[in-house]
Amino acid sequence: MYKVFTYFVFLNFSLASNNFNQDFDVTWGDGRAKVLNNGKLLTLSLDKVSGSGVKSKKEYLFGRIDMQLKLMHGNSAGTVTTYYLSSQGSTHDEIDFEFLGNLSGDPYIVHTNVYTQGKGDKEQQFYLWFDPTADFHTYSILWNPQTIIFYVDGTPIRVFKNMKSSGVPYPNNQPMRVYASLWNADDWATRGGLVKTNWSNAPFTASFRNFKDNNACIWEFGKSSCTNSTKSWFSEELDSTSQARLQWVQKNYMVYNYCNDINRFPQGLPLDCMVVEYCASNDLNQDFDITWGNERGKILNNGEILTLTLDNISGSGFESKKEYLFGKIDMQIKLVQGNSAGTVTAYYLSSEGSNHDEIDFEFLGNLSGEPYTLHTNVYTQGKVDNVPIREFKNMEIIGVTFPKSQSMKLYSSLWNADEWATMGGLIKTDWAQAPFTASYRNFNANICNNNSCKYMVENLDPVNEEKLRRVQKKYMIYNYCTDNKRFPQ
Repeated sequence: MYKVFTYFVFLNFSLASNNFNQDFDVTWGDGRAKVLNNGKLLTLSLDKVSGSGVKSKKEYLFGRIDMQLKLMHGNSAGTVTTYYLSSQGSTHDEIDFEFLGNLSGDPYIVHTNVYTQGKGDKEQQFYLWFDPTADFHTYSILWNPQTIIFYVDGTPIRVFKNMKSSGVPYPNNQPMRVYASLWNADDWATRGGLVKTNWSNAPFTASFRNFKDNNACIWEFGKSSCTNSTKSWFSEELDSTSQARLQWVQKNYMVYNYCNDINRFPQGLPLDCMVVEYCASNDLNQDFDITWGNERGKILNNGEILTLTLDNISGSGFESKKEYLFGKIDMQIKLVQGNSAGTVTAYYLSSEGSNHDEIDFEFLGNLSGEPYTLHTNVYTQGKVDNVPIREFKNMEIIGVTFPKSQSMKLYSSLWNADEWATMGGLIKTDWAQAPFTASYRNFNANICNNNSCKYMVENLDPVNEEKLRRVQKKYMIYNYCTDNKRFPQ
């Protein structure tokens, strides 16, 4: 008897009927919601009298839910098409896709939100990289105990991680149903309510098909169908390829992020915007790509060590797989031993393009027994063994530009610069000492979740201010601010 019951539950977990008659109930709209084609197609309509909506027969506690939508063509301004998960009550949880209509020729806005214990205010909005009215596209919600990921045609557009350990609520104990609706929201949906719904274009219709819940935990009779699940999606997070796609979407198509809206939160950004994600994979293969040097850059010891080499033919370099916008980046470096004159080992953050931002450490080699010169080109703070050596403050109020809008990758390189690096170029690289090798390990990144974090407000405390003064008094050998000959004007 036990075996028969177990087999039945597995089937309940694994099979998707893909039939809207079996999977959904029409909840409102007085005939404006229709199931067609033997249950394969759902249409929702909106006219001046009413919109329409449906909800799933089943409840879910974690899962991946997929639905294909074709949004209404033409002037859809003022309308909202929704597809979301939600529980019930004043302290409900909710995970939202909302598609905000627009005038003909203007793009839809995909509005996403996460509610926990009845509180939302976590909006991120995106344009799409295709016309969502020309054909059906797949919109997916992955919800597991670690993370929520919003996907469009398999491309992640947003991630909301479980940060309960930092005091941020996360939806993990309220089963939710799937809902879809089409309704009028011209008080806010299009350009903040400036553009109203044109009822001469009614009825408006959105179409749904290919609903899938086969990778989801069905909640029934107070129990989950996949307790102690070993399914891969139950612990799924983004791999490096998907992280790169997420960054591409957020860089090119994000139009609003609540974590950047300082005017909306004058008393301080929400806690989930301030939580820092700590990244230390202990595998440099996962964090970096060797970008040049024809195998002179190598990752060794199962990803624990990275080495860059320079000879009289070429140097070498690497770059991070991820981009960062604010945070603290740490890496341990062992520089070239012996006579390193003429060489430069660089470790820096940089964006791309002619108007790029950059934050530099450059280690200028020297003759044996002579000290390295640590050359900085600073747009922000730099530290060595956690001792501050230089500080560049945001002085935009007096017209000094500051890097705050361009995400940057981490780069490092070892190269020949004997035309300037050692004693102004007087001492050349001794190639008899080649190959020159610098080594890297223990990369850590305290990066900013949702493009914002506590480092936005961090300043040096009195102890570190004193360390900074001591370093600059005893060890600084050049300061552009005291170079009157260089800046005679």
